[in-house]
Amino acid sequence: MGHTPHILAEAFPRDAEKIAHLAETDPHFARLVDQYREVNRAVHRAETLVEPTDDLHENELRKERMRLKDVIARALAERQPTS
Repeated sequence: MGHTPHILAEAFPRDAEKIAHLAETDPHFARLVDQYREVNRAVHRAETLVEPTDDLHENELRKERMRLKDVIARALAERQPTS
């Protein structure tokens, strides 16, 4: 398993501009993105042993990251950026 952080723009390459726009204009979406980044950072720090944790906690962090990514994917599918 690699220890590269999961970046949203890489996970949703076709929606990178939409993610940036919604993060600037939709407070709820911005909170989701912030939560994803926070959890993603915690996973990365655990994987690289910068902040070691037990396997159970690391797996819970990964599950939360996946849950947030799913919520973000649904939000991207539902919302169209406005000009």
